[in-house]
Amino acid sequence: QVHLLEAGGGLVQAGGSLRLSCTASGQTSSIKNMGWFRQPPGKEREFVAAIAWNDGRTYGMDSVKGRFTIQRDRGKNAANLQIDMLEPEDTAVYYCAVDVQDRGVATARALGIFWGDFWGLGTQVTVSS
Repeated sequence: QVHLLEAGGGLVQAGGSLRLSCTASGQTSSIKNMGWFRQPPGKEREFVAAIAWNDGRTYGMDSVKGRFTIQRDRGKNAANLQIDMLEPEDTAVYYCAVDVQDRGVATARALGIFWGDFWGLGTQVTVSS
């Protein structure tokens, strides 16, 4: 079992920045990849970005490239998502997930909610215009 705790969400104005953190506990040695997903109001959960735990390779959704940056801190068992130039369309609950089956970072978009073996409870990000 891997337990995930997200933090860092909040209410920000458009153009602002946020840094979301995801801290893992439990069987962290089983983590192969970590990822961030988001679920806008009334919509399905969608992939945002993922990072390979061992070599740090990243993969991100095309629409957020340049604004969203995923990084890992293996010493803290954490994966952080830096979000810059926030837009109202970024309003969503942001979820962290881990892949222990080694599905790879590039499959996260296609697999969606089936990519993560363990999920956090999410952190709300609200962007005002």
